[in-house]
Amino acid sequence: MTYIQTKRNGWCYLSTIMDLHSRRIIGYSFSKKMATDLVLKTLESAVKNRTITGDLIIHTDLGSQYTSDDYNQRLTELHIRHSYSRKGCPYDNAPMESFHASLKKECVYPVPVFENYETAAAVLFEYVHAFYNRKRIHSSLGYQTPLQVEVATLTSQMAA
Repeated sequence: MTYIQTKRNGWCYLSTIMDLHSRRIIGYSFSKKMATDLVLKTLESAVKNRTITGDLIIHTDLGSQYTSDDYNQRLTELHIRHSYSRKGCPYDNAPMESFHASLKKECVYPVPVFENYETAAAVLFEYVHAFYNRKRIHSSLGYQTPLQVEVATLTSQMAA
């Protein structure tokens, strides 16, 4: 989860889930409140974009939203194993920390401050769906975009 400041609505919160194979953001939610509902919405968004298979793991930090009974109950229902970062160790979740850093450098910081929640939500939607997943290349992916990696993976699986 990361914080996004707005003039009218103060701090707002972005929760994201990344597929570590492709680096694609497969689920996200943006809210005026940093509550368990935010991360549950993010989880449901990701579940709609993926077929859940065995041995699926989700990795989060130790924030109260992620350690809540509601969140962990939903993971149990979905047969998803929960992995946590060690306390005070952001390196355990380096891909998400890197995404949040890129988002802030490329999308948030160039704007003095978003006017309101709605403006921020629209800009974040555009960044995630139109730019990050589709156009932003990654050296760790052989200078491909997350979408290119997913298409290549799907193609090779269909050929096998």
